[in-house]
Amino acid sequence: MMKKILLSALFALFITSAFAQSYENLVKEDWAQFGRYATANSEVSVSPKVVYMGDSITERWVKAHPDFFNNNNFAGRGISGQTTSEMLCRFRPDVIELHPKYVAIMAGTNDIAMNNGNISLENMLDNIISMCELAKANKIKVLLCSVPPCKQFPWRLQAECRDRIPAFNTMLKEYAQNTKGVTYIDYFSALTDGNNACIEKYTLDNCHLTPAGYDVIEAIILNYIK
Repeated sequence: MMKKILLSALFALFITSAFAQSYENLVKEDWAQFGRYATANSEVSVSPKVVYMGDSITERWVKAHPDFFNNNNFAGRGISGQTTSEMLCRFRPDVIELHPKYVAIMAGTNDIAMNNGNISLENMLDNIISMCELAKANKIKVLLCSVPPCKQFPWRLQAECRDRIPAFNTMLKEYAQNTKGVTYIDYFSALTDGNNACIEKYTLDNCHLTPAGYDVIEAIILNYIK
């Protein structure tokens, strides 16, 4: 048992160190990763019906279920590790300039994981509101998606998430209910085990989703896309 605990701790340390080094190198080159989708954006000839803005959960979604995106004229614009601040910075080239009918925003996991340091839920919401206002100003309908449940962040074990994620989702829901042109999409309720963690068959590592998990959220969001 002690050996298993030690190995788990060493693995967590390795993941954290590797992520920190990778992120430090990235910051020096292109903090918000404007260049990540620059080529893909320039090749868009038909406006996508929906642009999915997000982090690694969205990025992995495209890889896990490419047909969901290709067959529906959806564009995935997720970037692993990104926070709401970085998404707000690249919202114009990766969403507005593609002229979609909808934008589906799923963001906040990495803020709560403190990828860029500590940030309050209120400041996270401000970033989300700014993205929504930019979308609405450009006649893009907003599908504001809940942050999926997470038991523990594999890359930052000390970050508290089981209470903060539901609290943030409540803030997102209240904002959407009081804002014309913004619709709240509740993934959390369908994925949670009842204790603010994700149902095991829907998660790879207590945070990211399995193909079955993506099946669940696809069935939900398609109800809101006309």
